[in-house]
Amino acid sequence: MKDIFSKRTKIVATLGPATDNEDKIKELIEAGANVFRLNTSHGTMDYHREKIRMIKSVASKTGACIATLVDLQGPKIRIGNLKEEILIKNGDKLVFEHSLEQKDNSIIPVDYAGISKDVSKGSRVLIDDGKLEVIVDEVNGGKVYATVTNGGLLKSRKGLNIPGSTASLDAVTPKDIEFIKFAVEEGADWIALSFVRQKEDVLLAKKYINDFNASIPVVSKLEKPDAIENLHDIVCVSDAIMVARGDLGIELSPVDVPICQKLIVEEAGKQRKPVIVATQMLESMINEPIPTRAESSDVANAILDGADAVMLSGETSVGKFAADAVRMMSKIAIRTENSCFYKFDTDYELNDEIALTRQAVVFGADKMLKYVNAKAILSFSHFGYSTRLMSKLKPSAPVIMISDIEETCRKMSLNWGVYPFCKKWDETVDANLLLKIDEFLINEAGLKPNDYVVITGSAPRLITGRTNFVRVHKIGT
Repeated sequence: MKDIFSKRTKIVATLGPATDNEDKIKELIEAGANVFRLNTSHGTMDYHREKIRMIKSVASKTGACIATLVDLQGPKIRIGNLKEEILIKNGDKLVFEHSLEQKDNSIIPVDYAGISKDVSKGSRVLIDDGKLEVIVDEVNGGKVYATVTNGGLLKSRKGLNIPGSTASLDAVTPKDIEFIKFAVEEGADWIALSFVRQKEDVLLAKKYINDFNASIPVVSKLEKPDAIENLHDIVCVSDAIMVARGDLGIELSPVDVPICQKLIVEEAGKQRKPVIVATQMLESMINEPIPTRAESSDVANAILDGADAVMLSGETSVGKFAADAVRMMSKIAIRTENSCFYKFDTDYELNDEIALTRQAVVFGADKMLKYVNAKAILSFSHFGYSTRLMSKLKPSAPVIMISDIEETCRKMSLNWGVYPFCKKWDETVDANLLLKIDEFLINEAGLKPNDYVVITGSAPRLITGRTNFVRVHKIGT
């Protein structure tokens, strides 16, 4: 089979100043990126509009099936725009106030209007993923007075967390709504919702998407303690899940993150939803050409846990070795998937809440693989539902999906072990169609005559009905 089938775990690469031109995007695709993330916390809407069009143009030229993910900022509290970076030291006294721009050198701007309402004397305030810490001394006249307990370099637009805060921040902010509209206009494939706390947050985002006459699937980013408490319900209404370990490790504790990661991945598996593990996976490769051993182990362990995708943030958005980071992640994924520790066959049981007929078909297809030593599963699907179910079984052979909708193919670029192709083959199964399938499998997939494949699809028409049959097929016969 062709090399494209060697990596099953998908890679999400964040676009940024280091990679926001056609040559760099092409290099990332060739290195193994499957999904490009646009982080709306940074950059203007016009910037992201230009980049999402650039991604689609490069993908079209290379023939790659690439998804775009618009990541909403959500109710993220950030330091405003500073006149210049500030080195703060332990014991320094700081003053914070709501503002987008620094007007007074003695006051640190914060973009959240409720900053003075949600803290009190003794509150811990963490900045830049917890690298900096201050303790509140006093709140007076809309200003927050604090003492630095863990100093460092304070930069513009860095995140600010108030652990344990009960702030009633909007789940979907006005800025998010504008970017949802943008995602619809530009035909984005996924929308990521930040700081999900309960299922109602996800349903609200979906309402806004629907209001703009679209049905873009939502990735729920889990980075709040409330999200862990409401895990089952959130996964139920989400289309995919992201383990957003940065803020999760601040709101909780770094020592809790590994267990939370496993809980989230396990729940997503039970409900047949794709799950992305993100944050600091190869962080040192922002400045170094190779990762630390701990980072390599982290990526491998996320894959062993059952992650469908792993994500790069600063490594590809601002890093000096962006393509190298994607290549390294691809190598780790391939090595892990081929190891004796990687469990392909899952022990999921039929779920009464999911279409039973389609579950039965994909379970049957998965079991058939080993009996006939099939080289691939050929999954025909209009919207990709059955193929997504197949992906979560982690079959031992690649899942080649054929859809007649390009949008479906792009979306499926996030799903583990799925390799999408767009073909207008919505026909009844006959000798002519089987001949076309054989030519495709040999010429485009790299299979050989007499190889076995397991085919799933619908009847009487192969693609547009609900999946209702499974067939063992020998190429060329």
